[in-house]
Amino acid sequence: MAIGGVAVKKQFAVIGLGRFGGSICRSLSNNDMEVLAIDSDEDRVNEFSSIATHAVIADATDENVLKSLGVRNFDHVIVAIGDNIQASILTTLILKELGVAHITVKAQNDYHEKVLRKIGADRIVHPERDMGQRIAHNIMSNNVLDYLELSDEHSIVELIASKKMHDKTLIELDVRANYGCNVMAIKRSDDIVVSPQATHTILEGDILIVIGADADISRLEKHLLMD
Repeated sequence: MAIGGVAVKKQFAVIGLGRFGGSICRSLSNNDMEVLAIDSDEDRVNEFSSIATHAVIADATDENVLKSLGVRNFDHVIVAIGDNIQASILTTLILKELGVAHITVKAQNDYHEKVLRKIGADRIVHPERDMGQRIAHNIMSNNVLDYLELSDEHSIVELIASKKMHDKTLIELDVRANYGCNVMAIKRSDDIVVSPQATHTILEGDILIVIGADADISRLEKHLLMD
């Protein structure tokens, strides 16, 4: 966003500076974002005082504290509170009532997620579960570089083209008709082709970015990627 020709940085607040929240705080700060880091633990706050734009010791379940910090004016608040589900829910509820524009919350389990959805969290993440699924998917096949779950049944994967795919065009492989998947892009060294044509030729070692249902992606891996 720009005001009067001057770019205005987005403002983020991260509540909870454990492994997950700390990682988000570092990433945002490394990308030159304005970040307010909040935790009730003094040692954690001290750790991030030189990383975040501001770092404060505060109880995020206290509405008056969040008001005094001006949290309602932030573009995005990430609730990354650790094992205290009650504190996570209460903090999220207060943020919603304060009118925060966008709230992402770390969920501990499916029941926690259900409550967060009911009270209006905009995005809910399961970092441990999602990372576990990603690692499991990667170790099942040497051809899978990365895996991103879009929903319970759909994903995006980065696949390394095998010998079976070498020197064949997308239309010859007919990935969409045969496996129900779409090739969104193809990477070769430093080049990337987005929305490749049906006549595009694939070489062994190319990286295919594929979207589709998990079952269809699994079939594609078994039939085309296993040398």
